[in-house]
Order: sequence, then C-alpha cells, then structure tokens
Amino acid sequence: MRAGIQNTSLEVPQCAADQQNPQISTDTLYDVLHDPDYRKVWDKHMLESKDLGCLNPNNDISYYSIKCPAPVRNRDFVLQRSWLQTPKEYYIINHSVFHRNCPVKHGFIRGTSFLTGFLISPNGKGCELGYVTHSDPGGNLPSWVSNKISSGFAPKMVKRLQKASKKYEEWKKVNNPDCKPWLYPEQMENRIKIEDCVRNDSVSEASTPDDESELSIDQLNIQDD
Repeated sequence: MRAGIQNTSLEVPQCAADQQNPQISTDTLYDVLHDPDYRKVWDKHMLESKDLGCLNPNNDISYYSIKCPAPVRNRDFVLQRSWLQTPKEYYIINHSVFHRNCPVKHGFIRGTSFLTGFLISPNGKGCELGYVTHSDPGGNLPSWVSNKISSGFAPKMVKRLQKASKKYEEWKKVNNPDCKPWLYPEQMENRIKIEDCVRNDSVSEASTPDDESELSIDQLNIQDD
C-alpha cells in the first residue's frame, strides 16, 4: 500500500491510498462501500448517515457526519454520490452539494468534498482498491492540522474496508439480504426534487465554529486503529 499527501494552492488536503485484496471479490467490496447499514458497523468515525434520496439509478444525495479527534470540532457533509460498473472496473465518487433539508447543524462545521472516489479493479480471485480524496474541512484549522489528520486517514480507511469486507457476506445473510438498491434501482425510494438542491441567496451554509487556529500538536488526540 502507498499513501501520500500534498498541498494545493488552495491549501486543502489531498490524500490517496491503494490496497490489494487477494481474498476479497470485486462485488463484495463494491457492496461494502455502498451498504449504508453495514457502514454503521465498520466505520467507527461516522456519527450519522442519512439518505436524502436518489436523482437517477446511478446518483443519490446523502448526509454524512464524522467524529474528529479532540479538540477539533466534528465535521459534516452533504454529498452527491455517483457510481458505475464496467466490465473491468467499478467506480464510486462523490462531491459536495447543497440540499435544503440539511442546513448547517449546531456543533458541526460544514466541510466540502471537491472529489472523493473509489476505484475497484479485479485482480485474479481478489481485487485492488484505489482511494483518493480532495476535500476542505472548513472552519479555520491550520493547514498542518488538516494535513496531519488527512495523511493517516486514507491508509486507515482502506485497512478498515479490508477487514469489513471479510465479514460482510455473513452479516448480509441476516441483515436484509435482498436489499441492494445500488444494484437494483427498483428498490430506490425518495426521488430528489431538483429545486431542493438549488441554493437560495437567503440560505447560508457558513458555520460559526470555535477558534481552532491556535491548536498545538500536543492538543490533538489522534489514536491508532
């Protein structure tokens, strides 16, 4: 596995990681990345995930909040997710959007995903996973704090996915096994209204966070998995 990070001219973090999974099928890993109920089992950083509805059979919008290491404030995102299966590769990508039913919440700072994506490729009996994210955590975090958190996030994410994928099939057998709307569009509910995704000038997504600009490295409570 390799992981790297660099700053852009906007000083927002980018990170990437690759992982070979010799005993995990492409289909299984794809299902793990999609299944919102199973994510509650393996994603220990997730505080809340809520499906807002679908745009079409390959696009939906959801709300996602994440627990950050103290004393950094927790972040949340409103994301449009897109996915595609081809004979050779599976893609899942997302970026931030506006939705009127998800205003800024007290206690959270609204982050922005410019592009976050997964690429799953068959490799013998297993698969390879590529992961990249380019995002802005929002607020007034010093760039070194964003970089320190992000540089460890990608490799930890793919390791957790590998562990979760090995247990998914047994879990799914007893947890709504026939429900896979990412494969079966007829199972999708709650069609998104486009007008709900159009930002009104009177609606602000600006957060009013505590001042995080003076954080020191000794204050960060970053724990290994």
